[in-house]
Amino acid sequence: MSDLLTRRDFVGAATGMAAGAVLGGTPAPRAAAPTITVPPAGRDVVIASSNGLRAVERAGQLLAQGADPLDAGIEGVKIQELDPEDTSVGYGGLPNEEGVVQLDASCMHGPTRRAGAVAALEGIKTPSEVAKYVLLYTNHILLVGEGAKRFALSYGFKEENLLTDKARAIWLRWRANRGAADDWLDVPADADLVARPTGTINCNVVNAKGEISSVTTTSGLAWKIPGRVGDSALIGAGQYTDNDVGAAGSTGRGESNIKVCGAFLTVEFMRRGMKPTDACLETLKRVLTTTEPRLVDEQGQPRFGLTFYAVSKNGEYGSASFFSGNQYAVWEGDRAGLRDCAYLYERRRGGS
Repeated sequence: MSDLLTRRDFVGAATGMAAGAVLGGTPAPRAAAPTITVPPAGRDVVIASSNGLRAVERAGQLLAQGADPLDAGIEGVKIQELDPEDTSVGYGGLPNEEGVVQLDASCMHGPTRRAGAVAALEGIKTPSEVAKYVLLYTNHILLVGEGAKRFALSYGFKEENLLTDKARAIWLRWRANRGAADDWLDVPADADLVARPTGTINCNVVNAKGEISSVTTTSGLAWKIPGRVGDSALIGAGQYTDNDVGAAGSTGRGESNIKVCGAFLTVEFMRRGMKPTDACLETLKRVLTTTEPRLVDEQGQPRFGLTFYAVSKNGEYGSASFFSGNQYAVWEGDRAGLRDCAYLYERRRGGS
């Protein structure tokens, strides 16, 4: 006999059981309780690129105090933006080819489904916070260049020189050695020349209620053509949040990520049931399918670096890079630490 009961059978069985109890007869056998699937409970988790160890710790502490996940994430990345020793973001970030620091940032707030971003922003130390103001106070998503700076100044942000002595010295060494036939004198070979660095911090946050947010901030590719905007300022590329699923973001070669809308794609892979790490790996594979031959070596491996980071609504997290040896920062429970990224390729000696 089938274990499944129709509604009429169920009502009839229940009536018989009640009657048997009242009349003193033998009760009918009890039907098995239906199976109920309970989704995993959420938890406070913050995940970021490896340069965001202090960021995830600060964001995690704020989450524990009940802070909104976007506020927590931005307060975390501001530590790096305000650090003059960090040449990857904000104040102290490495400049474009003309020696001007131009900053990009974007953010998304899952509960309200809102987003904000700024690009090629000059003179303001904390572009992540300006991006949040775009989210909060405008009907726009992305402000750029002089307009972004005027918007920031209208809200009381202070215009300052972002080119530190440290970053300027690195830029001058690059400029002196950029061409064998130019009119600049080469500096000594042991001058600690920085050839083509990139720098970004992505931070994704989820709290125990399953509320999610993400933020990415950068000074971009060092020595870039003035006005260049990478993936960090673009919603769906540098970061993306869907409050029903999770959040993701990236660091590395922005141009390659933009072509696949990598953060959005990673979240979509999670929507289809992939774990965060698997989703990051799948996005990297998609990037390779859109990479032009000049950026791939003889073994079919990319000549550039790219890393994705992701967290799901229930607090699962993961990260993946093209090459081994990379790490990412995580805050969970009550502490922050570094984890090893998953990867597609073993790093070769002298490789990417």
